[in-house]
Amino acid sequence: MRVVYLHGFASSPQSSKSQFFCGRFGELGVPCEIPQLDRGKFEDLTVSNQLAVVDQAVRGEPVVLMGSSLGGYLAALYAGRHKNVERMVLLAPAFQFSSRWRNRYSAEEFDEWRRTGTREFYHYKFQANRPLGYQFVEDSVQYDDEPDFAQPALILHGSRDEMVPVEVSEKFAASHANVRLKIVESGHALTDVLETLWTETAAFLGFQFR
Repeated sequence: MRVVYLHGFASSPQSSKSQFFCGRFGELGVPCEIPQLDRGKFEDLTVSNQLAVVDQAVRGEPVVLMGSSLGGYLAALYAGRHKNVERMVLLAPAFQFSSRWRNRYSAEEFDEWRRTGTREFYHYKFQANRPLGYQFVEDSVQYDDEPDFAQPALILHGSRDEMVPVEVSEKFAASHANVRLKIVESGHALTDVLETLWTETAAFLGFQFR
């Protein structure tokens, strides 16, 4: 088994969740890779170039994908196009990404973003704002709000998530027999329930503990 972990929007391989899970996989001797999805160029970020990074990390091999928020959405998109993805663990996946993103801002705000070319977003790695190009919005509209995939998947979602409402995952799981949904008492970050998430993840992937 090999795991590729996909971090969230404006995050990095150094995020607390990615480091926690890859650390736990490492203790079991399971290889875990965390690609830098923006390739160090956040301003140029798109869904398409993130999927290209995922493809490079997967290398056409059998793999388990684990993703957080936007990383979960990317994992689902990728799995729908690549049968070598064996299983997925999705943490508060940002399904309905394109439509919810477009509803996030007013027409005037989008016009300003398009006119100036960039908009500032808080980047967790730098703990400061960084510019993001308007191509991020333009590129995202070509992708399905709810990616269709056949692989077994576990979704772990917080009941108090204000970024991606838990109802998004409830709706998705209800229409996909291959998906198991576990709701936990937490918000979007899920960092206060890491041990619970690991227990669920380990059981789903079939790890046995003495």
